[in-house]
Amino acid sequence: MDFALIMLLILCATGAIWGLDRLLWAQNRERKARRLAESGKADEAGHARKEPAVVEYARAFFPVILIVFLIRSFLAEPFRIPSGSMLPSLYIGDFILVNKFAYGIRLPVANIKILDIDGPKRGQVVVFRFPGDPSVNYIKRVVGIPGDHIVYKDKRLYINGTLMEQQDGSYLPPGGEFSSEVLRVTENLGGVKHAILTTNRPDMPLPEIVVPEGKYFVMGDNRDHSNDSRYWGFVPDQNLVGKAFFIWFSWDMGSQDKWFWQRIVWNRVGSTIQ
Repeated sequence: MDFALIMLLILCATGAIWGLDRLLWAQNRERKARRLAESGKADEAGHARKEPAVVEYARAFFPVILIVFLIRSFLAEPFRIPSGSMLPSLYIGDFILVNKFAYGIRLPVANIKILDIDGPKRGQVVVFRFPGDPSVNYIKRVVGIPGDHIVYKDKRLYINGTLMEQQDGSYLPPGGEFSSEVLRVTENLGGVKHAILTTNRPDMPLPEIVVPEGKYFVMGDNRDHSNDSRYWGFVPDQNLVGKAFFIWFSWDMGSQDKWFWQRIVWNRVGSTIQ
């Protein structure tokens, strides 16, 4: 079940319990307590006024859940990077924040846009609900925006007839996050410079792609190890979750034998996502 839906259900349940207590149950408890007090049963009257445990917990948790729900729904939501498809920009074990209002304000759970603010720009890293299974979140880089003509050939991107420049190439040896030798280069994606990884793996043959209105073409920075728009198509605007902008924590997933504080990748904590 979607976590936002779970939070909404808990929010409604705690709010309903607290509200019913304020409107009905508290008054009934007070009337009962007064009758007991008038009968000289002070101890029983004090006990009668006491809130039931379920009401006490609902009153305590409702404002906290409400604040968290509003922040996650309209401001920022945390995500964890589960795969290496965005290497070397994002590593497995990175915990990121996603700007939820960058591409418009949407109703929680229903994901209906109620205020259109802006759309993704070429080069931005976005989180979206996978078109093949909306319950799964993906993270990729926007390569094509509506109207773009895209060609991907020999590890190079051509957008609207212009070759996206690549420079500063260096080979990375196997080990750590990399299972084989890969080439790291800096790609200039329409003014957004970011690192990508390629191998000698043959490219998937692709025709020239034209991005339809209201959709986006996305790719992983780990170009030869990414399940992206080359394989399953475009990302509709309604599937967008938000813009990834900040790494708030990073965890070394490969060093199981270390203490937890030794597995924190401190040099990645607090980094912005380019």
